[in-house]
Amino acid sequence: MDCAAEESEIRHALAGVAGVQSLNFQLSARTLAIHAPAAVLPQALGAIRRAGFDPQPLASGGSDVHAHAAASKGLWRLGLALVLTVVAELLAFFVPDTMVFKLAGMALAATAIWLAGFSTYTKGLAALRQGRLNINALMTVAVTGAFLIGQWPEAAMVMALYAIAELIEARAVDRARNAIKSLLDLTPDTAEVRQPDGTWLSIAAAEVALDAVVRVKPGARIPLDGTVTSGTSAVNQAPVTGESLPADKGVGDVVFAGTINDTGTLEVRVTAAASNTTLARIIHAVEQAQGTRAPTQQFVDKFAAVYTPVVFALAVAVAVLAPWLMDVSWTQALYKALVMLVIACPCALVLATPVTVVSGLAAAARRGILIKGGVYLEGAYKLKAIALDKTGTITEGKPKLVASEVLSSPIPESQVLRWAGDLAGHSDHPVSRAIARELDQGNGQLEGFTALPGRGIQAGTEGQTLILGNHRLIEDRGLCSPEIEARLAVHEAQGRTVTMLATDAQVLAIFAVADTIKESSRQALAELHALGVVSVMLTGDNTATAQTIARQAGIDDARGNLLPEDKLSAIEDLQKRYGSTAMTGDGINDAPALARADIGIAMGAAGTDTAMEAADVVIMNDDLRRIPEVIRLSRRTRAVLWQNIVLALGIKAVFLVLAVSGSATMWMAVFADMGASLLVVFNGLRLLRTSGMERVQ
Repeated sequence: MDCAAEESEIRHALAGVAGVQSLNFQLSARTLAIHAPAAVLPQALGAIRRAGFDPQPLASGGSDVHAHAAASKGLWRLGLALVLTVVAELLAFFVPDTMVFKLAGMALAATAIWLAGFSTYTKGLAALRQGRLNINALMTVAVTGAFLIGQWPEAAMVMALYAIAELIEARAVDRARNAIKSLLDLTPDTAEVRQPDGTWLSIAAAEVALDAVVRVKPGARIPLDGTVTSGTSAVNQAPVTGESLPADKGVGDVVFAGTINDTGTLEVRVTAAASNTTLARIIHAVEQAQGTRAPTQQFVDKFAAVYTPVVFALAVAVAVLAPWLMDVSWTQALYKALVMLVIACPCALVLATPVTVVSGLAAAARRGILIKGGVYLEGAYKLKAIALDKTGTITEGKPKLVASEVLSSPIPESQVLRWAGDLAGHSDHPVSRAIARELDQGNGQLEGFTALPGRGIQAGTEGQTLILGNHRLIEDRGLCSPEIEARLAVHEAQGRTVTMLATDAQVLAIFAVADTIKESSRQALAELHALGVVSVMLTGDNTATAQTIARQAGIDDARGNLLPEDKLSAIEDLQKRYGSTAMTGDGINDAPALARADIGIAMGAAGTDTAMEAADVVIMNDDLRRIPEVIRLSRRTRAVLWQNIVLALGIKAVFLVLAVSGSATMWMAVFADMGASLLVVFNGLRLLRTSGMERVQ
């Protein structure tokens, strides 16, 4: 199973098998998973064999082993076929035209055709029996017809050339597939695991249990995802996140399988099995993405389904009508028709999209960008606006408490600060964590702890009901006053996020937290503007803070005080105003907006299941500059797709005219057809050069 066309043939063959629930094709691995009761499997395999294929269950040796054996056997057959073809040609040109030599030449040609074209004939005859016109059916008819009208040397050479071109094409396509499969080689097969007696034992990585401690020496690859429990080191995370510089890792930091430990020895507590590491999930997601068809691919498939029968009908018309209309013999007319059958092959057209899409997906994966389907890879070129969350996306996501003020009340200041520390310590929100880091926590017992999405938190302690939340929450509770508004305005004008601690009756304290903008964000937004994309920040922070951050970062528009449902409405408004819109967030709180956007982009998602599942594009680190790279890659992919389509159709159009006029031979037709196929394949492979993501505008 080498291409999307053969996948379609297998789908068609299995369509009539009762009990088949679903099919999962993985062209990159040449595998098919059939979901059906065990009793249905023999019928399904029989249907595939009748379609001309030789299915091999993975349990009997694996697809790679079988493919390697088949390739070795195919090379031997092809080499012998080529020798016999050359001898047949020499007999035809240089040996007297006697019956003995003619029969000898025909025998050599027939043997060569059988050796080079056995697979083609098997699949072609199966297709003809089912009334389908694929490349194998067309080559079967064309070569057989040429042989029967006395063009046996040319028939043999055409089949040999076709087989050679198919082999080159398959190897080229494998290059795109192997760009993904090679990621598997990044993970070591074994890991040093600490035993109960404190010794270290090397065992297979796939057998390492969760919570086991593994040791990674300098220069070695980390075998499994985990958390550092001992040691410090610089870790090269490029295989997962695409970051060019090593990241410093110490106790408590997360590390990923396949990354390289550069300097010091690390001990890592395993947090994911070998089959569920971040790298494994990236590979699985990209393989799944290859199964989704891009819009251009859907168009090409529909066009090819019409194109082939039309050209076949035209060839039949030439064979029947040419002797009457063009003053040629029946043999000459039939030869013209056979040439047209070779040209009718839609192979180049069908290959124009999948190889390009797979190359684009692989190029993105190498840069730490996971694009979950050709539809998103191709669709990103249309983006006119992009909405961005603030914390962790535009800013560092590590805010600090820069000011605190306890308002006058009967409650002692120390108790107010302790309450604030206790509430903040029970929240995972970055602003709450910043407050908790700076305040003492009394570890008081909190009752009825409740998260108020987009507003803050609430809990009871020491007989008091306390809230720790933003300006909007305080307004909703009716606790704002002109004095508090004036105090807040001072902080908000400086781009600070303000959080307040309050009881049911009054505000007790004001805390101002500031987050810094990442330098990469400023550069990314400048690149987005250069690409003609409007940027809008959507945040739950107050409007003044949002606008201050937006000015500093170079964002076109900013909207503050937004709840998750407000962000969803904002996305819908941007889509109406600008058209295709992307949403960038953490993949959790922004899930509704990510789902509603034309393309949802999760940032900093390495190791985060929720983000990887929620978004269409996953940036494996938190570098916003990857987003303009996605858009540039999408534009480049689209350009290559249409170059390939124009190449495939243009070459065929020229040779159709030459065939009808009698200026084309079957040799030329094969060279034109397979040459076009190779051109579109190698043109698509250019996308594997990831440098183009940075420089193509």
